[in-house]
Amino acid sequence: MSNHNLSRDEAATRSALITAHSYDVTLDVRQAADPAVAGYPSTSTITFSADPGSSTFVDFISGGVESVLLNGRSLDVGSVVDRDRIILEGLEAENTVTVAGTALYSRSGEGMHRFVDPADGECYLYTQYEPADSRRVFANFEQPDLKAEFTFHVIAPAAWEVASNGVEESRTPVPGDPGAARWDFTTTKRMSTYITTVLAGPYFKAEDHWATTLDDGTRLDIPLALFCRASLADSFDAEHLFRLTKSGLAFFNELFAYPYPWGKYDQAFVPEYNLGAMENPGLVTFTEKYVYASRATDAQYQARANTLMHEMAHMWFGDLVTMNWWDDLWLKESFADYMGTLGVDRATDWDTAWVNFASKRKAWAYVQDQLPTTHPIVADIPDLEAAKQNFDGITYAKGASVLKQLVAYVGFDAFIMGSRQYFRDHEFGNTSLQDLLQALGVASGRDLAEWARQWLQTSGISTIAAEIVEDGGVFGAVTLQQEAVDPLTGHQELRPHRMRLGLYDTDPAGALVRTESIDVDVAGPSTLVTALNGKRRPALLLVNDDDLSYVKVRLDPESENTVRTSLDKISDPMARALCWTALWDSARDGVTPAARYVSAVEQFAPSETGIGVLLNVLGNAASAIERYVPSATREGVRKDFLAVAAEQLMSAAPGSDPQLAWARTVADVSRHGDSQLSLVRGILDGSTVVEGLAVDAELRWSLWQALAAHGQATLAELDQELKADTTASGREGHALASAARPDASVKAAAWDSAVNSTGLSNEILSATISGFVTAPRDLLERYVEPYFECLERVWSERSIEIAGRVVRGLFPGAQDLPEGVRPADHPVLVRADHWLRDHHDAPRALRRIVIEQRSHLLRALTAQAAGWPKGQPA
Repeated sequence: MSNHNLSRDEAATRSALITAHSYDVTLDVRQAADPAVAGYPSTSTITFSADPGSSTFVDFISGGVESVLLNGRSLDVGSVVDRDRIILEGLEAENTVTVAGTALYSRSGEGMHRFVDPADGECYLYTQYEPADSRRVFANFEQPDLKAEFTFHVIAPAAWEVASNGVEESRTPVPGDPGAARWDFTTTKRMSTYITTVLAGPYFKAEDHWATTLDDGTRLDIPLALFCRASLADSFDAEHLFRLTKSGLAFFNELFAYPYPWGKYDQAFVPEYNLGAMENPGLVTFTEKYVYASRATDAQYQARANTLMHEMAHMWFGDLVTMNWWDDLWLKESFADYMGTLGVDRATDWDTAWVNFASKRKAWAYVQDQLPTTHPIVADIPDLEAAKQNFDGITYAKGASVLKQLVAYVGFDAFIMGSRQYFRDHEFGNTSLQDLLQALGVASGRDLAEWARQWLQTSGISTIAAEIVEDGGVFGAVTLQQEAVDPLTGHQELRPHRMRLGLYDTDPAGALVRTESIDVDVAGPSTLVTALNGKRRPALLLVNDDDLSYVKVRLDPESENTVRTSLDKISDPMARALCWTALWDSARDGVTPAARYVSAVEQFAPSETGIGVLLNVLGNAASAIERYVPSATREGVRKDFLAVAAEQLMSAAPGSDPQLAWARTVADVSRHGDSQLSLVRGILDGSTVVEGLAVDAELRWSLWQALAAHGQATLAELDQELKADTTASGREGHALASAARPDASVKAAAWDSAVNSTGLSNEILSATISGFVTAPRDLLERYVEPYFECLERVWSERSIEIAGRVVRGLFPGAQDLPEGVRPADHPVLVRADHWLRDHHDAPRALRRIVIEQRSHLLRALTAQAAGWPKGQPA
């Protein structure tokens, strides 16, 4: 059994014994292009101090350890290697250990990922470590508080581009191998192991630089570079990315008053990436999905800019100053999420950054915070598996939302002043919550302990509704009622909220505009808003106007009626987005039938001017139809929605973002409904021309997937499409479409390749799973029991990344609520409950995924019950 799941206690014990100084790492990847070669030589020399006579261990998940040399002594490999750890005993005050072995290439996106480009056959390598996969590449002390300086050397084909955290110092031929070269990189400043990185392959590279003059008159000159696969170079908008990068560096250098500390700023867009991006100092990696080979909307470009700013903010929050252990993961991710949106808002031309944050990013947090596995922003992370699961909507989006509230509470200037002091006090070191609170408390003059307890150390979300008593169209009494039950403790956690009430009425032009706003401090279960007494009742009273607080809102009946009849008349983009969110929360919570939300989308989405909000509500409507609308009415609701989507596709401005949004919606929803398949086929074969619509590779695969899901695309047709699109995304599109075909043998083959085989890379695995679950419910019934039977085997045999994709993706969550059955009594929920009861000692991270998927299903069935005629059990 593997012992790679490092616990918090083990990490604390090790950091109490040793202090890491430096690493010198050599990786030889010159044979990477040969698929028969599974690994590569890795040599790591570590210098560290220790308590004399003590013992510790080095982490190395490898294909074999060849030698271990400790303080000049050669250790017996058979005696000191304990699975994924190398035991070091009899330590001196100062130590040097050198570990040589074979590290393995990865297809899971963990460690050194190897990818062969189907477009040209070229081999590409990159590393991804967070939270703890650098030990798959070189031997090290894998925990964030054991920072050190790193010097990397890479031997690779001479024609390749090779990069690392440090600046390239030299490139020399390899004696006896004219096709290879050795790259030597400058030594880095102190950093954690999980943010070191190496990139190697025939990447396309663009170069630029950014410079500024510091307050002391010195010149700060930062070399810039961008990388992508050579086959994507024609689609790589390097000039735009450099412009964003320079804007971000100028903004953050001035904001933080601490010069960018990492020497250079490279950004690489890499294939089959598990994340959106990773903040490796000096060499940030991004998913190459941000290289838009097909037509992309303005919202996609803004989302990419947000990610770019998010990662750049990490150069200070997370890299310069790093959390001691993963309990305080929020110290970097919450701040970067907030700063990413702030950077887009203040350093670019986009003016909808906070609207999109409210519409999409906070929605992610709201979903996560209502799961039984939710956790405080400052979480309890006992081990690395738990850390892996906590890169979620709480750590990112809820944390950012709460920081936005904190900024309002202490003031922006005080917040930035405290952050600047935090960087100076802890540069190149590690911190905990208390270190940040001290810096912000001093800067603001406030004691933040109680604020931290209420917002950072509790879980769950409040729901606030206005109860209104009126007399003749005038407010008599308005009371804000707050409900908030902590899902972990069951206790009421009624947090204080500083929020705004917006009063909206119709202006002479017919628009719903804010006529007045009132700021209110909400405390406890009931808050009387005396400032509204005697005022005329408006058409819409919007609680939490301007999105100042982290809270769900229930519209009062009259305001809800205004929204459901006049949502398109609300002129302010933020207010409109908040009303969309209120309607969606009501549908998800089973307060109102989901079909009413779909109806609102049909009525008002055509006039939604914010493309980010439009894409969000169209996606919500598609989810509502398939998950929340009862089976008895689903086909009719879907047919009506598809009719509206098709009409909007044909009438939208040619070449516009809304046109593309409606086209994607037709394709996606048509995976489940057949009423627009003739349109789908017509767009594909050219017999139906939609003026201005770019029917490019991404859209074509979506259309093929819709046809395949109904058995109207043969494997030969899909193979022919793949011949015309030999890209990585083309392979993923083909895998999804192939597995989506509604044939029992196709589903059996897809299941077998996902569950019983290790031959699929991370992205092809996910595409295969997505295709598998795109099927009529009855075709998947036979896989419910095999799913629960395979869970522990899959978890033990696969890496946590791959196992997570299988367990999460194959959960039988697409279920219908039979008439007369209570949601909690649905057979799949009962089976999940039995598994959880019988496997209480299963790995915590595995149980968390099953619990979350069970919760999603229960929510869906509860929403379906809300859509049944009265009398249906709930």
